[in-house]
Amino acid sequence: MSTPSVRWVVGVDSGGSGLRVALADAAGAGAPEVVDARTPVRTGPAGIDARHLLELMLPMVRALFVRTGHGASNTGAGAEVAAVAVGAAGMATLGGQLRAELPGALATELGVRRLALAADAVTAYAGALGQRPGAVVAAGTGVIALGTDLAGWRRADGWGHLLGDCGSGAWIGRAGLEAALRAHDGRRGGSTALLSAAESLWGPVTGLPGQLYPRTDRPAVLASFAPHVARCAIEGDPVAEEVLGRAAGHLVEAAAAVCPPAQQGVTRGAGVDVALTGGLFAMGDPLLVPVREQMAAQLPAARLVPAVGDPLAGAVSIAAALADDSLRLPTDPALLHVPLAAPAERGR
Repeated sequence: MSTPSVRWVVGVDSGGSGLRVALADAAGAGAPEVVDARTPVRTGPAGIDARHLLELMLPMVRALFVRTGHGASNTGAGAEVAAVAVGAAGMATLGGQLRAELPGALATELGVRRLALAADAVTAYAGALGQRPGAVVAAGTGVIALGTDLAGWRRADGWGHLLGDCGSGAWIGRAGLEAALRAHDGRRGGSTALLSAAESLWGPVTGLPGQLYPRTDRPAVLASFAPHVARCAIEGDPVAEEVLGRAAGHLVEAAAAVCPPAQQGVTRGAGVDVALTGGLFAMGDPLLVPVREQMAAQLPAARLVPAVGDPLAGAVSIAAALADDSLRLPTDPALLHVPLAAPAERGR
């Protein structure tokens, strides 16, 4: 008697710190196998480099098949890649090459039947809330909020550290450094605690512009000061507390902007689940306490719920939904692109 084939799905999370790939049973049996590479996918004039993504991803997928005992690829006995979901930072604006090249390449290399190409905000949403309506605020160095009523997506912020990302790690770090410089100058709104923290990291603050402005990773450098703002707030510095209070206000404003529209006569956010995900919230109560206060003020009828999983888990869940035709999240050319059929299926 033959053993039924295992139908596998692959989830991919591509970001600024590298690439993570998960291999999971499409039926949800067992925990996914995960491997990561610390090399970020290159971005060039044509956007996210599809060939570089494939160079990194394909050996990782094959290594996962070997780990599970199903051979080096989907051609191994009892193994089949039913669907792949790729979540990538910058997909909305830089994903043209991926949309053009990945369907054919993955059909050829892995025999993939179905593919989803998603912005990392979408995989963050799917990881946090699954396929139900709601709103998710994903915050780390930057911040973006995404909401859906399952008919379409609503997005707020995600505009980068010069034009937005309000309440993000970069925003908090910059606000903290501004307060440090105000203290140095003797202007109102300064914090000697934050000034001391900044100088312990970078030396005299008069040298900060020369250290910061030439760098290409300014958002990450600014965000690296956010934990020090949180520490000063824990120690009772009122300026640091005020910075985190303003950050919380911005984050909840973004959540309110993307909550599914209220019906006439119904309070906005009524019954809506709102989840927070991303590394910024690891700073804990210094930020989460004012976030809860702002939720009560701005979205009193919404429910703040814990995120179930991370963006990689979200990519796996999208791939699993594709595999069994149960995808409920709305497709969108920039946010969640699902080709009508992968080349391997066309003509069947």
